[in-house]
Amino acid sequence: MTTEGADIRGDVLESILSHVPLIHILPASHVSKSWNHAVFSSLRYFNRPKPWLFLHCQNSRPPYASSSSVAYDPRSSHWLRIHNKNPSLQYALAIRSSSNSSLLYMLSPSKFSFSFDPFHLRWHHVDPPLVWRTDPVVAMVGRHVIVAGGACDFEDDPLSVEIYDLDARRWDACDAMPAILKDSAASAWLSAAASSKSLYIMEQVSGVMYSFDPTSRIWSGPLDLRHDENIFFSVIGIFGDNLVLVGLLGNSENVKDVKVWEVKGKSFEILEEIAIMPKELVEKLKGEDASLNSIKISSTGDFLYIYNPREPEELVMCEIGGEGIFRWGSLKNPAVSDRSRVAENMVLTCADVGLGDLGKAAESGKVRFSICE
Repeated sequence: MTTEGADIRGDVLESILSHVPLIHILPASHVSKSWNHAVFSSLRYFNRPKPWLFLHCQNSRPPYASSSSVAYDPRSSHWLRIHNKNPSLQYALAIRSSSNSSLLYMLSPSKFSFSFDPFHLRWHHVDPPLVWRTDPVVAMVGRHVIVAGGACDFEDDPLSVEIYDLDARRWDACDAMPAILKDSAASAWLSAAASSKSLYIMEQVSGVMYSFDPTSRIWSGPLDLRHDENIFFSVIGIFGDNLVLVGLLGNSENVKDVKVWEVKGKSFEILEEIAIMPKELVEKLKGEDASLNSIKISSTGDFLYIYNPREPEELVMCEIGGEGIFRWGSLKNPAVSDRSRVAENMVLTCADVGLGDLGKAAESGKVRFSICE
């Protein structure tokens, strides 16, 4: 450390550190006690860590061994490439995700594998659910992993639900999904969101929603969230600790608006419009195709990411700022900058990432980071 470097301290150092990407702040925290204090003070008062968006890509056809990941850190507005050395991530199966969490999972007739830490350093490999499923809804609520619907045609109950208890390390069967969902009991037709206590499942076209409490094993509903007849497609998520509905208005050939509503009330009977996507971002969401049939979202904390699964080159971001002000923006997707890669399987996760998480990743030796050019 030079004499000039040692003289940088106090508010000046904290201000400088507020402009440094989180992955580069980690080494700075080990320079000295005064630098460590400056790092944590800067993160607390100048530029707080924000949830990261992770994009996981793999070959779209078996074998799925080749995989790659990039992450967006909104604190520094940088895309990061994640170089993974973890043998567990040499996927033999298609990888899937849950819309508003860090959960990744793979399912086969012989094994159910899942991981929920931000960088997926640890994978849990357990026996599969008793009912074989090809396209279930999978979500994590507290210490429970819920697997619902998506059963194969030859199974007796396409609506069956099973819960894996992380503490007891076992599967338990519980009441099936509501019968009204029989023709749509798969993740392709349902949107799911999980809070710390409940799982919410909604038909994307009809807007009919049910909730499930894994502790009491009770389903509640139905609730009709299609309060506006102009909504032709919608999804749900957790945004700012609240359940929200994101809807496309108009029709697939002429999307007039993309709106966000907060679902409020003890019985979720109140929908309050909280944000509307700027018109120029709606056009970016469409991509080269003038039509927009559906959207997918990923969210955590105060960040919501919306994308078109058919044209994923552009991601639209919405952040809840101070005093409830919503900030919109768009991100070029570095994972599909080459159009030949659009056919790859791409799933999104969101997670809070702090210095502790980066420290664990560095100590594991399983991942390293570089800023995307």
